[in-house]
Amino acid sequence: MFTFGITIVRHGETQYNKDKLLQGQGVDLPLSETGVQQAEAVGHYLRDLKFTNLFASDLQRAKQTADIIVKNNVHCSGMAIVSDPLLKERSFGVAEGRPVDDLKNMAKAAGQSCPSFTPPGGETPEQVKLRIHEFMAALYRRMAADHWRDGESAPAGGTASGAGSGTDGCPCGQPDDGLHGVAAHALVVSHGAYMRLVVRYLVEDLHCSVPHSLRTSHLFSACPNTGVCRFVFTLRRGDGGLAPASIHCVFVNRKDHLKTKEGK
Repeated sequence: MFTFGITIVRHGETQYNKDKLLQGQGVDLPLSETGVQQAEAVGHYLRDLKFTNLFASDLQRAKQTADIIVKNNVHCSGMAIVSDPLLKERSFGVAEGRPVDDLKNMAKAAGQSCPSFTPPGGETPEQVKLRIHEFMAALYRRMAADHWRDGESAPAGGTASGAGSGTDGCPCGQPDDGLHGVAAHALVVSHGAYMRLVVRYLVEDLHCSVPHSLRTSHLFSACPNTGVCRFVFTLRRGDGGLAPASIHCVFVNRKDHLKTKEGK
């Protein structure tokens, strides 16, 4: 058995985020000034964590955020960030470049909820989940090849959440929550709609455990810019290859660093 952690961060704000316009895959913008500040804030929040592997979407808003996080980190000097198209945002087809309200109106006209609605030319949630599945399978192989030593077992406490809950329902705690005794730890920088589907995939499809104090409404809510999610995986080797024996959600959509910034 082999245990590793994964910390997933949404990219910082872009001008389209500020203007409430859909980006998807077709609009590839850099961070806004606020987005750079958010990325610096989450980089400072995560600065003392040791990341053994680094991944980011190949869209520039995610790559820029990852670069800033790594620049702030005391352990990541000289480490390369793997740019992976499997992590890019969900495609919203004809709705890209248009106001988010247009997508909501299209979904309403179709009698569907906005997160499950697929505009013409866009990716369905199930198609995005296939990308997530492909990325996770590659991640299992990479983490095992880099860090799994024969005879290793899951560390005691490796799947403990260590997280409390704030009054707004957003889990809050320490930057290293859930990582006690977990030596291998991947940073992944991606996108809001993609991350929402990651959480659903892990919880609904792979039966990931979640903290008892975490409300379902928060678990499946939209992640804010530079919001942070963390999961701890324990892998096993079977006839079909590597597979998770257990997955634990430590927290989702944490934004402690943004509260600190706003309070200054």
